Amino acid sequence: MSRAPSGQRRATTRRRVATVGVALVAAASLAACAESQRGAGGGEGGTFTFGAAGAPDGFDPFYASDGETFRVTRQITEGLVGFKPGSADVQPELAESWEHSPDGKTWTFKLRTGVKFHDGTDFNAEAVCKNFQRMYEQTGAGQNYALSYYWIENFGGFSDGKNPSLYESCEAPDPTTAVLHLTRASSKFPDILGLPSFSMQSPTAMEKYQANNVQAQGDSFIYPEYSRSHPTGTGPFKFVSYDEGNGTIKLERNEEYWGEKAKVKELIFRIIPDETVRKQELESGAIDGYDFPNAADLKALRDAGHNVQVRDPFNIMYLGITQKNNPALRDLRVRQALAYALDRETLVKANLPEGASVATQFYPDTVDGYAPDVQQYPHDPAKARQLLAEAGVPDLTVTFYWPTEVTRPYMPDPQGIYNALAEDLREVGITVNPVSKPWNGGYIDDVDNARADLFLLGWTGDYNTPDNFIGTFFGSTDNRFFTGASPWGQELADQLKAADSEPDEAKRNQMYQDINRKLMSEYLPAIPLSHSPPAIVTSSEVEGLQTSPLTAEGFASVSVSGQ
Repeated sequence: MSRAPSGQRRATTRRRVATVGVALVAAASLAACAESQRGAGGGEGGTFTFGAAGAPDGFDPFYASDGETFRVTRQITEGLVGFKPGSADVQPELAESWEHSPDGKTWTFKLRTGVKFHDGTDFNAEAVCKNFQRMYEQTGAGQNYALSYYWIENFGGFSDGKNPSLYESCEAPDPTTAVLHLTRASSKFPDILGLPSFSMQSPTAMEKYQANNVQAQGDSFIYPEYSRSHPTGTGPFKFVSYDEGNGTIKLERNEEYWGEKAKVKELIFRIIPDETVRKQELESGAIDGYDFPNAADLKALRDAGHNVQVRDPFNIMYLGITQKNNPALRDLRVRQALAYALDRETLVKANLPEGASVATQFYPDTVDGYAPDVQQYPHDPAKARQLLAEAGVPDLTVTFYWPTEVTRPYMPDPQGIYNALAEDLREVGITVNPVSKPWNGGYIDDVDNARADLFLLGWTGDYNTPDNFIGTFFGSTDNRFFTGASPWGQELADQLKAADSEPDEAKRNQMYQDINRKLMSEYLPAIPLSHSPPAIVTSSEVEGLQTSPLTAEGFASVSVSGQ
């Protein structure tokens, strides 16, 4: 499918969930330029070349919400907090420590000293406040949901006051102390500060290259020079270039890095949308690794001597239900019938990798507030037919959307998953009208604008809180499920906000457990399907890769021998 020209991004009214761009790069061209893209030398002076599944939208993480952009920017920029390697637990990064007031509304961060941005600008409390003011004071196109998704979902409104904001202000009492003031307590803090969108960037570079000067043009955006060519953080790698024609992004080691320096001198991302081509490029030695290998290929990759690492599942795949256009779907009995119709046990065994499991609610059991006693929906076609008959729609017809040109950590084989679920629905007398569209070629737009009756989607957690899952899904009533069509839609949104704002951890966990029980028994706005462990593969010459359940790997620890 087509991709927006340089400096542009297609506008959407809702979130691109971990969106994967799909710049088409011919395999022959990839092979031809491979040798020139890989550096000489090995060990701590070589090059690590990673096969990326899609093109980034730009290199300013504040305006991003897709995994392929973040895969690059997290090597360049850092946040006040980060996540412990191999886990979703928060740890210090640019802030060495923090504390909060009893009411949870004032957060004081003690900052690392001696840290500089890549352009030589000092990292200090003033830089922290300038970053947050820049985010908060977005205007015009900068306030578009498609651009400032993470700010809007986590902080809410902007400085114009049109919508309430979790953020209130920032102060810098001294160079090593930054104080963030919130308008209410939130369970998201301080974890959300580890998201790439809220990482620290050089105030000098952002001003010089007009970082905020993003412009809407039709249904696209034109990015400023900062986002296209001058992203400037404090991380272990510095941005060098993006050759869009050849699908190559080049970074180099930050020799002035405050922590342990990167082991390789160069880090290259080659954009290879086709998973089969990525596998071929690894086998030929043209790349050193790639993400989300097909589950069917894992044994062959291991047998060939490659390193296959399977991450812990920190995700959810669900069957989405939109109540906007099909009145029958507003009846709880119909939604429950859909749940009983699905053979999720067989789906997991036949279509998902080893280690996947059936989901009973909308996030993994490692997240607080998980309720072990939610209502269950075992495969029961007779029960499904009974409920449809009771609801007066024994001959229910639905449009069922599934995506093409995409592989997600939670959804490795969209077509196979769709086929299995559609067969289950037809078995109970439901007429299924399939609609397939490219992920970035209409699928996400249609789903986010509630045009699909049923749809396949999911989520990989950004951090370890319930709000990051169910708050993101159902925290408003104008979501892709169109929960505003039901009388409980606003009630659910209010319950989620109240739980997120509760400062007492034990009480908050109980509130989330109650919400999870209601989600599965009284509301059922969608049907949780599975949790899937995504894999990442590297050549036998790669060492030091630490996987992340957030699929948020840093590559500074990686070394490559034998180049």
